[in-house]
Amino acid sequence: MLGMEFLKASWIPLLLLILPLLFRMLKQSRAASLKLPPGPTPFPIIGNLHLISTLPHRSLCSLSHKYGPIMTLYLGSLPTIVISSPEMAKQVLKTQDHMFASRPVMGDDNHILSPHKIATAEYGPYWKLMRKMFVQELLSPKKMDSFASLRAREVCAMTHSILETAIRNEKAGASGSGGSMQTVDVTKEVTYFTGNIVSTMTFGRKCYETHLGGRPFKQLLDEVVALLTGFHYKDFIPLLGWLDLHGLGRRQSELTHIFNGYFERIVDEHLSERKKMETGEGDFVDALLSLSEDESMEIKITRDHIKNIIFDIDTSGNILEWAMSELLRNPLAMKRVQEELDSVVGYNRVVIECDLPHLKYLQMAVKETLRLYPSGPLLLPHQSKKHCKIAGYEIPKNTRVLINAWAIGRDPITWEEPNVFKPERFLASKIDVKGQDFELIPFGSGRRICPGINLALCMIQLGLAKLLHCFNWSLPEGISPKNLDMSEAFGNTMTRVVHLHAIPIPRLPFHLLHPKP
Repeated sequence: MLGMEFLKASWIPLLLLILPLLFRMLKQSRAASLKLPPGPTPFPIIGNLHLISTLPHRSLCSLSHKYGPIMTLYLGSLPTIVISSPEMAKQVLKTQDHMFASRPVMGDDNHILSPHKIATAEYGPYWKLMRKMFVQELLSPKKMDSFASLRAREVCAMTHSILETAIRNEKAGASGSGGSMQTVDVTKEVTYFTGNIVSTMTFGRKCYETHLGGRPFKQLLDEVVALLTGFHYKDFIPLLGWLDLHGLGRRQSELTHIFNGYFERIVDEHLSERKKMETGEGDFVDALLSLSEDESMEIKITRDHIKNIIFDIDTSGNILEWAMSELLRNPLAMKRVQEELDSVVGYNRVVIECDLPHLKYLQMAVKETLRLYPSGPLLLPHQSKKHCKIAGYEIPKNTRVLINAWAIGRDPITWEEPNVFKPERFLASKIDVKGQDFELIPFGSGRRICPGINLALCMIQLGLAKLLHCFNWSLPEGISPKNLDMSEAFGNTMTRVVHLHAIPIPRLPFHLLHPKP
């Protein structure tokens, strides 16, 4: 009898394991009867995950060469449609934008990928309200203008830091203490520049100079991005997620706790300094706190909403480092940007924002950088609202859709010599990066397009103009343009694996590079 009782008891966890598997197999068999886009045959449990490398945008691009610009992959048991051409992207992001404007469920209220974030929220009233607030209170033309002095201050701080670091390293090298002669960490400098602008606009402080738990904010934020945007087995095979084989769940919980505490302090500080809003000097958190007190609001904005929205920080430092990397590899292109700066700005003053519309070649260099290194190589996933069709293929309701912006930017049908950095290709082209031309969608398109395009472009162009106007640049000894390491790491934004280091030589008078306070 005891043996029978044991057998009965052991069937319970076994059934709990088998039933979800049977349910997923049933869903896959139903999907097989539909006319889905072509794709590789999936294995049981893992689907096609074995075909995805640590750089998924490259793996998916290679697969699209075999299966076409619209294909079906099974990431675990999850059917996913992958888009890799301008024509198919237009179908999803414009022609049927209303059908694909939502996001799949990603995280919960106690998770660093919370559904309260603007980027990952489901399409609906809450998302519409928060996006409207985000645009009006942080990214409107009036707000952008009000923060012009902040951008000018931070871009000057970047050039001061570069100059001082180069001088300090030169002295260290001359004294024999092992310093690298005049070499600066370009990645670090441009990341601080863009990060400090966005964080000051959002919650009134330079978070990139903050340390949490003894570690720099930026280092922790990079770890969060890696956790959120990597292809982790537990996202696609939930049954195995509880094992936490790589410790990702544990680390995610630790980071959630760290940032929750930090953002709690930010909200508390803003609550104690509400007078700023009376003078119109408040930041985005101040605006959200006022919104949370509005009893007429259809959707009640809570403290948790505010904390999660604070996390919607995106920077353009990685685009700047890729632009500098490519220009160091292409000295003629760098020279052409500097000649344009000399013609428009000269040597007797520093470049300012109102010069940017006149710097056409610099704009082309930025556009070419975004083509090769889009701010998000895979756009955040979309999800079909209803059963629909694309190019004659059936897309079931609630199907996840990935758009490979990296593959689209390197499509050989659209682009001649697609892997070559060549800003001149835009001389006779009207293709832009603002979501209307589907050959180039580094910021996405349609309803879920990144709302911060104008701010990002302004920071990239201003930062690049300042770096090239103030300094001549060369690579450290022993590194040639041909062997500069251009390895990339996959994340929500594509970053270099190795920091970019280069040697700056001042082009402008010292008083312009380091004015007296």
